[in-house]
Order: sequence, then C-alpha cells, then structure tokens
Amino acid sequence: MNNNSKRFDIFIKPILIRILLVAVAMTVAIIIGAMVGYGIGGGNPLRVFLPSTWGHLLDFVR
Repeated sequence: MNNNSKRFDIFIKPILIRILLVAVAMTVAIIIGAMVGYGIGGGNPLRVFLPSTWGHLLDFVR
C-alpha cells in the first residue's frame, strides 16, 4: 500500500460514510415530516407524494 491509499482508508473513507449517513437521515426525516404534516391537516399522508399536491402548493406560493 502506498501512502495515499492509507490516508484514504484512515481519514477520508470514514468522513464520506458519515456524510452519506447524514444525507440519508435528512432525506428520511424530510419525507416523514412531510407525511406527518400533511396527515395532521386531515389528509391522507400518502397524498403528499402526488404531483397535484405539489402543483397546488406552488400555485399557492406564487
């Protein structure tokens, strides 16, 4: 093994794994939060994924 390969295994690889885990956790949190927020409003939580829901939201914001 050369010096660059050892550096990657010791320092960079764990950092990349942590960044990936944080990105996945954030994505899951956003999805669950959108479902809970839509469900509290009285709607079906799965309807948050329909394009018509997001179209209505964008029309409301404009």
